[in-house]
Amino acid sequence: MKRDYTLNEDQEQIRQLAREFAENELRPRTVQWDREQAFHSEVMPLLGELGFFGMLLPEEYDGLNLGMLAYLVALEQIAWGDASVAITISVHNSLPTQMILKYGTGEQKQRWLPPMARGEALGAFALSEADAGSDAASLKARAVRDGDDWILNGEKMWVTNGGAAQVVLTMVRTDEPSDRRGPRGIGAFLIPTDTPGYVVGKKEDKSGLRGSETVSIAFKDMRLGPEALLGEPDKGFIYALASLEGGRLGVGAQALGIAQAAFDHTVEYAGQRKQFGKPIKDFQGLGFKLADMSTRIEASRGLLYRAARAWDAGRSDMRLSSMTKLYASETAVWVTSQAINIFGGYGFMKEYPVEQLFRDAKVTEIYEGTSEIQRLVILRTLYQEKATES
Repeated sequence: MKRDYTLNEDQEQIRQLAREFAENELRPRTVQWDREQAFHSEVMPLLGELGFFGMLLPEEYDGLNLGMLAYLVALEQIAWGDASVAITISVHNSLPTQMILKYGTGEQKQRWLPPMARGEALGAFALSEADAGSDAASLKARAVRDGDDWILNGEKMWVTNGGAAQVVLTMVRTDEPSDRRGPRGIGAFLIPTDTPGYVVGKKEDKSGLRGSETVSIAFKDMRLGPEALLGEPDKGFIYALASLEGGRLGVGAQALGIAQAAFDHTVEYAGQRKQFGKPIKDFQGLGFKLADMSTRIEASRGLLYRAARAWDAGRSDMRLSSMTKLYASETAVWVTSQAINIFGGYGFMKEYPVEQLFRDAKVTEIYEGTSEIQRLVILRTLYQEKATES
């Protein structure tokens, strides 16, 4: 792997470390995880030892405090090895840890962040419901006060890490049914998954990312003490929206890793596969496809690095993160589709890696906000900026 001279020495070392881990520990297992829909539990301790669960957390909470760019550089390489492992890391490092760090009490931070940074406590985030997807503020799961405690009831869908996690950060309604206040009637709660009333439901049989655990969960008369509430009882959804930027950048890095993996496989195949007496890379029409694939990947990486550097400089930009997530995810789907076409009939066979990468890529256009939602965010922030300038 060539050195990336757009990174400093420390960031490049992190990239190399993540790449070696992906080559040695993930790629040899990815086909089995996909085939068996098996959660990658055997590599979780190794991920913790290498610090991948605490790259964004301060050292006082046993984190590495390496910054967003270093984290995304590592996440891209992990996704290059196995995209299911990458989304496990991404979910853990985005909303749960960052919301606790930003909005948690001192006690909540001390209880959860050190074990989460060490990989001893895996985090999950639960927002979506059967009838609440892009319109997440329409959720119905509810928390009702009972003295100082809260009683939670409801169901959540598509919870990554929901069965393996030790703590789930969930959004539930805290307003009264007779006084619905939309996004301003939602609270955020930290739920230890060994709490009575926390029920893991159906494990989804997904098309892609089959090594990542996605489940439904239910809260059945689940009693939580006041220490479970994160911040104000009516601001959980606002906290989540303010924290989505990091999650979208994580998905952008995941998509980039998938696209790069598909491209690498395709370049190798096109140099070896012969038709009409010469390697198929020498046919101009196919060669132009490789050129376009490479260009889109590098454009995605440029957006990702720019957004990460803005974050690290304290100038995070929601529009830039949405652009990154939008472009990288659509690039991953396009590149993996082109890879299958170049592989021809072989590309449609499960024994060749591009078939799995195509399935893994598709969901990056959907979760952490669909491509349509990203376009809405970009458009809205564009006009907000114009209004401010005028």
